Amino acid sequence: MTAPLRWGIMGTGNIAHQFVEGAASARRSTVAAAASRRIENANAFAAKHRIPTALGNYDQLLTDAAVDAVYVALPNSMHHEWTLKALRAGKHVLCEKPLAANAAQAQEMFDAADKAGLLLVEAFMYRSHPQTHAVLEKVRSGAIGPIRMINTSFCFQTSHTEARTNSRFSALLAGGALMDVGCYCINFSRLITGEEPSTVHGVAKLHPSGVDEYAAAALAFPGGVVASFVCGMTVQADNSAYVCGENGYIQVPVPWKPPGHQARFTLAHSAPPRMDNPTDAAAPPPQTFSVDADRPLYALEADDFAAAVLDHAAPTVTKQDTLGNMRILDELRRQVGVPF
Repeated sequence: MTAPLRWGIMGTGNIAHQFVEGAASARRSTVAAAASRRIENANAFAAKHRIPTALGNYDQLLTDAAVDAVYVALPNSMHHEWTLKALRAGKHVLCEKPLAANAAQAQEMFDAADKAGLLLVEAFMYRSHPQTHAVLEKVRSGAIGPIRMINTSFCFQTSHTEARTNSRFSALLAGGALMDVGCYCINFSRLITGEEPSTVHGVAKLHPSGVDEYAAAALAFPGGVVASFVCGMTVQADNSAYVCGENGYIQVPVPWKPPGHQARFTLAHSAPPRMDNPTDAAAPPPQTFSVDADRPLYALEADDFAAAVLDHAAPTVTKQDTLGNMRILDELRRQVGVPF
C-alpha cells in the first residue's frame, strides 16, 4: 500500500483542531507537523494531538521534508500569500474556504499550482460526506422530478463581534457572513444545478467593522432553477437545505456538517390545497433516508485529498468549482458594499 500523505498544519485555531481530530481516523493521511506564529501555541496544539513536530513560524513548515501537503487554516486574507508560498515550496495545499479574498487571487493560486504540478483544493468538507453524495444521486435520478427551487440557510450567533478578536468581523482579514458561511449555500446550489447562475442579487446588514453581519441572496440559473439563501453571524436559523422539484422535495436537516452515524434526509411530497375537499389533499408519506460514514467528516476530506494526490483521483472540489463560487462571492459583496 502507498505510504500515507504527510500533512503539515498551518494555523492552530478551531478549524485546525477539528481537521486534525478527524484526520487521526483517516486511512491514508497522517499529521507530521503543526506551525503557529507563536511556538507556545504550536507546542500546545502538537501535544494535544500527538503531532511529532511543532514549529514557531510558517516558513519552517514549508521547509520540512517530512511534510507532503499543507492544510491552510489561517484567516481568509492570508490564504493567498501562504498558499502561494506552500506551492512554491513544493507542497500540495488543502486551503480552507473561501480559497481567497477574491476570484483574482484564487486564479493566481491555481495558476501557481498548475505551473508547479501540484494539487490545490478548497476545503468544503461537506462535499466528502456520503450524505451529500446520496442527496445528489436522488436529485439526478429524478426522484423529485425537474428541480425548480433551492433554499438554504447557514447562520450562527456570536457575541464576539470585535474585529480585533474575531477575524470573521474584520474587513482587513476578508471576513463577513458571505465569506464565512454563505459560501456553503452558494456551493450547494451550484452543486445541485450543475450550472453557474446567470443572475445574482444580494442584500445585507453591515457591521460597524465594514463586513456583512448577515445577508440574503437570490440566484437564477440558466436551466430555470431559482435559489435563495440566508447567512449570518449574529442570528439563528435552522441551517437546513431544501431542494424542491416538480414532483416532490428533499429536506436535509444537517447539510453542512453531517454526523458520522445516521445522517438523515427526507424525500417528501406536499399536498396541494383543495379548499373544497381537504380530505383529498393527503400527500404520500415522506421517506427518510439514513446514511452512515465509515470515518469522521474531516477524515473523509483528508483521504479524498490524499486519493487525488496519490492516485490522481478527481478532487472533490475542482478548480472550476472554486472559481465559480469565488466569482459569485465577489459579485454579492460588490452589491452589498463589502469589496476586498
